[in-house]
Amino acid sequence: MADTADTRTPAEIEADIRRRRELLAETLDEIGVRVHPKTIVGDAKAKVVSNIDHTLGRAYVQVNRVVSDVRAQFVDEEGAPRLERVVPVALVAVGLVGLLAFGARRRRG
Repeated sequence: MADTADTRTPAEIEADIRRRRELLAETLDEIGVRVHPKTIVGDAKAKVVSNIDHTLGRAYVQVNRVVSDVRAQFVDEEGAPRLERVVPVALVAVGLVGLLAFGARRRRG
Protein backbone atom coordinates (compact mmCIF):
# COMPACT_ATOMS: atom_id res chain seq x y z
CA MET A 1 0.00 0.00 0.00
CA ALA A 2 1.12 3.52 -0.68
CA ASP A 3 2.11 5.73 2.18
CA THR A 4 -0.58 8.42 2.56
CA ALA A 5 1.10 10.23 5.44
CA ASP A 6 1.50 13.97 4.91
CA THR A 7 5.16 14.90 5.15
CA ARG A 8 4.54 18.65 5.24
CA THR A 9 5.32 20.69 8.28
CA PRO A 10 2.55 22.53 10.15
CA ALA A 11 3.87 25.82 8.70
CA GLU A 12 3.65 24.43 5.16
CA ILE A 13 0.13 23.18 5.79
CA GLU A 14 -0.89 26.60 7.16
CA ALA A 15 0.70 28.34 4.16
CA ASP A 16 -1.16 25.98 1.81
CA ILE A 17 -4.44 26.65 3.63
CA ARG A 18 -3.80 30.42 3.46
CA ARG A 19 -3.01 30.20 -0.29
CA ARG A 20 -6.15 28.16 -0.96
CA ARG A 21 -8.26 30.65 1.02
CA GLU A 22 -6.86 33.50 -1.06
CA LEU A 23 -7.60 31.62 -4.29
CA LEU A 24 -11.10 30.83 -3.05
CA ALA A 25 -11.65 34.49 -2.11
CA GLU A 26 -10.50 35.59 -5.59
CA THR A 27 -12.81 33.04 -7.21
CA LEU A 28 -15.75 34.18 -5.09
CA ASP A 29 -15.01 37.82 -5.91
CA GLU A 30 -14.90 36.98 -9.61
CA ILE A 31 -18.19 35.08 -9.37
CA GLY A 32 -19.69 38.04 -7.50
CA VAL A 33 -18.67 40.40 -10.29
CA ARG A 34 -19.97 38.07 -13.00
CA VAL A 35 -23.41 37.63 -11.42
CA HIS A 36 -23.80 41.28 -10.38
CA PRO A 37 -26.84 42.80 -12.12
CA LYS A 38 -24.78 45.69 -13.55
CA THR A 39 -22.34 43.23 -15.09
CA ILE A 40 -25.14 41.13 -16.55
CA VAL A 41 -26.86 44.22 -17.98
CA GLY A 42 -23.56 45.54 -19.35
CA ASP A 43 -22.79 42.20 -21.00
CA ALA A 44 -26.30 42.05 -22.48
CA LYS A 45 -25.98 45.61 -23.82
CA ALA A 46 -22.62 44.84 -25.35
CA LYS A 47 -24.03 41.75 -27.03
CA VAL A 48 -27.02 43.68 -28.41
CA VAL A 49 -24.79 46.48 -29.70
CA SER A 50 -22.50 43.92 -31.32
CA ASN A 51 -25.47 42.20 -32.98
CA ILE A 52 -26.87 45.53 -34.18
CA ASP A 53 -23.48 46.56 -35.57
CA HIS A 54 -23.19 43.22 -37.35
CA THR A 55 -26.74 43.48 -38.74
CA LEU A 56 -26.24 47.09 -39.86
CA GLY A 57 -22.98 46.15 -41.52
CA ARG A 58 -24.65 43.34 -43.44
CA ALA A 59 -27.56 45.64 -44.37
CA TYR A 60 -25.12 48.29 -45.61
CA VAL A 61 -23.36 45.73 -47.80
CA GLN A 62 -26.70 44.53 -49.21
CA VAL A 63 -27.95 48.06 -49.92
CA ASN A 64 -24.65 49.00 -51.50
CA ARG A 65 -24.82 45.92 -53.72
CA VAL A 66 -28.40 46.72 -54.80
CA VAL A 67 -27.54 50.36 -55.53
CA SER A 68 -24.53 49.25 -57.56
CA ASP A 69 -26.67 46.78 -59.50
CA VAL A 70 -29.35 49.39 -60.22
CA ARG A 71 -26.73 51.96 -61.19
CA ALA A 72 -25.15 49.44 -63.56
CA GLN A 73 -28.53 49.15 -65.31
CA PHE A 74 -28.66 52.89 -66.07
CA VAL A 75 -24.98 53.87 -66.42
CA ASP A 76 -22.32 52.19 -68.55
CA GLU A 77 -18.78 51.34 -67.44
CA GLU A 78 -17.54 54.80 -68.43
CA GLY A 79 -20.18 56.59 -66.37
CA ALA A 80 -22.32 57.70 -69.32
CA PRO A 81 -26.10 57.25 -68.99
CA ARG A 82 -27.70 54.42 -70.97
CA LEU A 83 -30.36 56.41 -72.73
CA GLU A 84 -32.14 53.29 -74.01
CA ARG A 85 -32.94 52.52 -70.36
CA VAL A 86 -33.12 55.99 -68.80
CA VAL A 87 -35.66 57.46 -71.23
CA PRO A 88 -38.37 54.79 -70.75
CA VAL A 89 -38.02 54.97 -66.95
CA ALA A 90 -38.21 58.77 -67.04
CA LEU A 91 -41.34 58.62 -69.22
CA VAL A 92 -43.00 56.19 -66.83
CA ALA A 93 -42.09 58.44 -63.87
CA VAL A 94 -43.50 61.53 -65.59
CA GLY A 95 -46.66 59.60 -66.45
CA LEU A 96 -47.13 58.48 -62.85
CA VAL A 97 -46.63 62.00 -61.52
CA GLY A 98 -49.12 63.28 -64.09
CA LEU A 99 -51.70 60.66 -63.06
CA LEU A 100 -51.23 61.50 -59.39
CA ALA A 101 -51.61 65.21 -60.08
CA PHE A 102 -54.69 64.62 -62.24
CA GLY A 103 -56.26 62.39 -59.55
CA ALA A 104 -55.57 64.97 -56.83
CA ARG A 105 -57.08 67.72 -58.99
CA ARG A 106 -60.24 65.71 -59.66
CA ARG A 107 -60.74 65.05 -55.93
CA ARG A 108 -60.51 68.75 -55.11
CA GLY A 109 -62.67 69.88 -58.00
